[in-house]
Amino acid sequence: MRAFIAAHRRGGAGRYGYAAGCATPTLYSSTYAAMARHLLGDLQELPPGERAQWVAYLQSHQDDDGLFRDPVIFDQGWYRGDPVDCGRPHLSGHAVAALACLGSVAPKPLRWLAPWRQEDGLVRWLATRDWGARVAWTGNEIMNVGTLLQYARDFHHDVGAGRAVAVLLEWLAKHHLNPSTGVWGDVDTSDPVWRSHAVQAAYHWWPLFVYDGVPIPHPERAIDTVLATQNANGSFGAGVHNPAEPCLASACEDIDSIDPLCRMAQQTDYRRAEIEAALVRAAGWVLTNQMPDGGFVFIRDRPFEYGHAQLRGTASQGAMFPTWFRLLSLALIGKALPAHPLGRLSWHFVRCPGMQFWAPGESAAPN
Repeated sequence: MRAFIAAHRRGGAGRYGYAAGCATPTLYSSTYAAMARHLLGDLQELPPGERAQWVAYLQSHQDDDGLFRDPVIFDQGWYRGDPVDCGRPHLSGHAVAALACLGSVAPKPLRWLAPWRQEDGLVRWLATRDWGARVAWTGNEIMNVGTLLQYARDFHHDVGAGRAVAVLLEWLAKHHLNPSTGVWGDVDTSDPVWRSHAVQAAYHWWPLFVYDGVPIPHPERAIDTVLATQNANGSFGAGVHNPAEPCLASACEDIDSIDPLCRMAQQTDYRRAEIEAALVRAAGWVLTNQMPDGGFVFIRDRPFEYGHAQLRGTASQGAMFPTWFRLLSLALIGKALPAHPLGRLSWHFVRCPGMQFWAPGESAAPN
């Protein structure tokens, strides 16, 4: 794994390409490298000079509004207009986590958050999201805003952002949440595809609760729903990303169920044996997505491009995004199953909002 990541370095410290066929370093790929290497404990012995250069490279991409920009990707028209579910807001959540992995912070305040720092504006925005057919997109929108609000609170000491986080979590616990399923959305979760959409949406909000030490609402019903997303391969979902072969799930579909099962098992003993069995099956499945080059693929036997030619991997070629995401799935399973072989590995998590923290309530910035 370390050799795979090292093979994708493109020039100076912190500059990584996405896959073997991508010659240009991209900011996304740099964040994936930092987060993956941190999971493996590979940043602890990083020479101070190289660490400083990597941090400077990441920080140099922060705009005056606080969001990060990858000029290779965004200045060529990709996601122009900054939709909240993707683009610069999505990249920024990765960038601040990568900086935390390197022991640093985003130098500029997150002024982009101004519309969501005000309680009335935040509530109006939440109420006008799509809670039906595009609930999974709403999942990304709310996670991007929520994660950056938590970051501004904890790393930039933004009191207003902290108040907004409390409002956000309270609103989510009361609106569009079905107590009989434990997930959000005005969709029919008896249908496997819509169940998968709802779980993918909820995955983006549950970490906001866990990071702040707030119990996940209706955890038993949520566990029922998430367990029902596991398919015959041990992967998760019903083909949202791969309708032709629904049991060959994507890295996103897998972690969207693995993460909540790992976290909710820390909150309740409900169906613990079944959760553990599901995670053991999931671990075996995730490992089948590792290629001979040491990296992982997004979907087995299929190429995947994340919106740009410099973020493209072939069907049999590991790439930086799925390598980080599937490695994170394995690390979460390792934390949830300490007796499993994955649990005997030394995984490293970071005290930062987003996806790569483990212990709830760890909300202070690193010293």
